[in-house]
Amino acid sequence: MVLSELYWDHHIPLPKLGPLQSRLVTAFVALVCFINSYDGDFVFDDSEAIINNKVAGIVGRADLLCALFFQLSFLVYCKAFQGGDKKFSVLWIFGSILLCAVAMLCKEQGITVLGVNAAYDILMVCNLNIFEVAHQLLSRRKSADIGGLVRSGLFMRLALLFLGGSFLLYARWRIMGTGPPSFTEVDNPASFAENVILRIVNYNYYYSLNAWLLLCPWWLCFDWSMGCVPLIKSATDWRIFWPLLLWCCLMGLVYQALCSQDSNKRRTLTFGLVLLVIPFLPASNLFFRVGFVIAERVLYLSSAGYCLILAYAVGFCSCHWKKHKVSATLTLLCVNVARSAQRSQQWRSEQSLFASALSVCPLNAKVHYNVGKNLADRGNQSAAVKYYREAVRLHPKYVHAMNNLGNILKERNELKEAEVLLSAAVNIQPDFAAAWMNLGIVQNSLKKFDKAEQSYWNAIKFRKKYPDCYYNLGRLYADLNRSIDALNAWRNATMLKPDHSLAWNNMVILLDNTGNLAQAELIGKEALKILPKDHTIMFSLANVLGKQEKYKESEGFFLNALKINPNVASCHGNLAVLYHRWGKLDLAKRHYELSLRLDPSAPGTKENYNMLKRKLELRQRTVG
Repeated sequence: MVLSELYWDHHIPLPKLGPLQSRLVTAFVALVCFINSYDGDFVFDDSEAIINNKVAGIVGRADLLCALFFQLSFLVYCKAFQGGDKKFSVLWIFGSILLCAVAMLCKEQGITVLGVNAAYDILMVCNLNIFEVAHQLLSRRKSADIGGLVRSGLFMRLALLFLGGSFLLYARWRIMGTGPPSFTEVDNPASFAENVILRIVNYNYYYSLNAWLLLCPWWLCFDWSMGCVPLIKSATDWRIFWPLLLWCCLMGLVYQALCSQDSNKRRTLTFGLVLLVIPFLPASNLFFRVGFVIAERVLYLSSAGYCLILAYAVGFCSCHWKKHKVSATLTLLCVNVARSAQRSQQWRSEQSLFASALSVCPLNAKVHYNVGKNLADRGNQSAAVKYYREAVRLHPKYVHAMNNLGNILKERNELKEAEVLLSAAVNIQPDFAAAWMNLGIVQNSLKKFDKAEQSYWNAIKFRKKYPDCYYNLGRLYADLNRSIDALNAWRNATMLKPDHSLAWNNMVILLDNTGNLAQAELIGKEALKILPKDHTIMFSLANVLGKQEKYKESEGFFLNALKINPNVASCHGNLAVLYHRWGKLDLAKRHYELSLRLDPSAPGTKENYNMLKRKLELRQRTVG
């Protein structure tokens, strides 16, 4: 046996601020529903694929909890102004900062609520016209109004938010370290573009795709990396139109938000833009490189701003088309609910999730990899090979796809191609321990024993605690009749993984085959202290005890093994041999017959049974 490894409603009322009050509440209620239209990232470990169902399950709690505490922090900040007479409660402000800290502990993006709180204070509480204030400051007129802002406590509140945010960032810096995580080009190719202009253009294209996902959450994918969104490299690329359209729309909204004569419209649109943009800033690549092209989870919080602007737009349109107000709102709601339900269905299984991604990101090597892995796990290796090959074609340095494809080819006895793939994988990523081990297995099968041994030791070099590799190394040494080295390798495997049944069993078998019965007995009993219900070790130990003529003890282990797994022909056959030697011929006959019933072609059993029958006939004639 050779082991291989696959890679794989808490409501806090807002202060009374006129019509905007209902729009804010509508926006946040809509956000809760709207969130469910989006996925989270699909994160994959080096050794296995793990599905994080962020739509219908609880495992996406980090992003959802961040959104929850983000909203609570904002609502608690609003609560600070309910005292009237322009008074505010410092206690509620500190409560808001504390909830911000909780949101940040869920996801770093949660700290942006402090910026939203500051904007709310300026726009809603102090009712400032940003355009007029900027104009006055630039023209140096009416500077005395600054004194009014000081008396209102605005600067004090902003200072509290600033100090709270600075403390949280410092705490995060102390706990998590100073540098950002390291990412590769396949995670975020635009950030690795050498030309600054190309980086800016592609970042803006990413922004436009995020905006489109807000408007129309139809193209959803669990992973947007590995070529899913090809880079814009030329001014003739038609996709440049989308960033231009995005900025035209944003500039139009900004103009309406700053220059409108309607104060209610001005405040609604301005705050909607704040809610839309500020939570998205950490994912914008402006301050640091992020590890994704598009991550739908970062739109959870920005969805609030979108919902607020959308609520205003629906309200504005209803003034002109009152007859269609209800139908338009219900249609919009039903479309998003239906899309959410459909996406939840796609997340119910790996198969449906990966199939849905193929139509959205056919150029994504990771999507093809996961489709292939899912097929392989369900036993459809022929189809899996097709998707693994496509993953390698799309991304020629995709070592995990090479490793898995090499494993399947090894099992299909296509050893030469498997060796080429696994050798390429370790050349691309020299510290890929699993690929080194699998390469050793293939080389062992090709009788390239020296190379196989070196591959195993390379795997152990890059992964010190690698019991499966020690086990396979022991198998190699056993094939080469290096019994001491094999025993040492298997002993290392059991030290690293005490419940490594195959290593324990092979030690017992090797010691049995080499005539070291006493030591085999000790190893077998030591193994059963750790694995008291392992029938294979019981079987091997029973054979050793039988050879030592400890018939009673051997019988006990055989019978215990059969209690655990009564349908093992070899166990019945060897127990029959034990009874045969022991002189319990009737019991021997019974177990020979059970063994032949389970496996008529069991080697040696039929001959032993015939020998027993002759002996019984002879005894019967003698008695007669």
